[in-house]
Amino acid sequence: MTRIGGTWQNWGRSASVRPVRVERPRSPEGVQRAVVAAASQGLAIKAVGAGHSFTGIAVAPGVLLELDDLQGLVAADAATGRVTLLAGTRLHRIPGLLAPYGLAMQNLGDIDRQSISGAISTGTHGTGAGYGGLAAQVVGITLVTAAGEFLRIDEVQNSELLPAVALGLGALGIIVEVTLQCVPAFVMHAIDEPAPLDDVLATLDERVAASDHFEFYWFPHTDVALTKRQTRLPESTVRQPLPIVGKWIDETLLSNGVYRVVCAAGQVVPAVTPPFSRLAVRLTGNREYTDLSNRVLTQSRTVRFREMEYALPAENVVSAFRAVQALIAQRGWRIEFPIEVRFAAEDDRWLSTAHGRASGYIAVHRYWRADPTVYFEAVEEIMLAHGGRPHWGKLHTLDAEQLRGRYPRFDDFLALRDRLDPERRFGNRYLERVLGA
Repeated sequence: MTRIGGTWQNWGRSASVRPVRVERPRSPEGVQRAVVAAASQGLAIKAVGAGHSFTGIAVAPGVLLELDDLQGLVAADAATGRVTLLAGTRLHRIPGLLAPYGLAMQNLGDIDRQSISGAISTGTHGTGAGYGGLAAQVVGITLVTAAGEFLRIDEVQNSELLPAVALGLGALGIIVEVTLQCVPAFVMHAIDEPAPLDDVLATLDERVAASDHFEFYWFPHTDVALTKRQTRLPESTVRQPLPIVGKWIDETLLSNGVYRVVCAAGQVVPAVTPPFSRLAVRLTGNREYTDLSNRVLTQSRTVRFREMEYALPAENVVSAFRAVQALIAQRGWRIEFPIEVRFAAEDDRWLSTAHGRASGYIAVHRYWRADPTVYFEAVEEIMLAHGGRPHWGKLHTLDAEQLRGRYPRFDDFLALRDRLDPERRFGNRYLERVLGA
């Protein structure tokens, strides 16, 4: 997230707004005061995290709350694994906060720049068929309602609301505290290696089942999948992290530095994209190491891009992927970003993309200076035909009527929104589109 003058814009440069005013509360009570003041002036109010959503979900045309000063640990219990964090706490800070208690988050996405409240509210997830998204780790939330009241939701208080509020799109209130169920700290053994794409697709179920965490990337214009498989091990396991120089070459020089130049060049001369993609799969994606869980699960992404991601019933992933592969070939597109395939366990969060079903995810990207519209909309048709649900924080075109049939508890969520925010104090154009006015 950045602000230029009085304009806020997200990381992907796909959304921006000039709010009426910006406030930076330093406590939950500060958030409460801001909500009450906004209501008295008839203004909408929204909190923004790190701005890593590609949709307009965080756009705040009225009062924009920056929660950068609302970070840190509120409470931790090593015995139960329960940890409460202030809502603005960035994911990359959490491992250090949990380390003194011998704890770790159960799973993470591949980027850790987001705030904890933004990550759970948009359905951020990692990979691993036995593990849910970040919202599935939430066991308690405190939010400020449109009435300016604190509402605590956990197993003891208002427990029936937790599946809705843990992934609430920012539509139900301003989150000020999040309680997570953590696990004992652990390390991971990781193997990244290329494999023939056809072999990976033919044995995908077996590969997913054989590893705690499995994903693969495919650069269009190649016949190779870059696979990543990871095994969870006790914290006492001897670590063998990547050599500093080798990691810098892989992740900073090749994956970010050189890649940024090639993406920019591809906008001028599209013909450079296929040969670079073939070179990329030869130079990267072949390494083995053991390190702390957060260092394995996350990675640095500095090349700016835009993304669309759909969750599918796990059994539909291969057919949907092959359809996208055929689409790119038929259209003759030069696509500079890889397609990413990941997996997650089903969960009970009402608006989770994995609600009630084991899920696979297919994500497509374009360099931020390229117009993704034609590519994304064509891929979206394929995803919808395969039972897809769009990631709430990534680009898609669906509205409330299209989404209703994809979520069994959709109308229950709308009823709760009517109850907690009848005047749409926390609304914006994106929420009007996906939830209705």
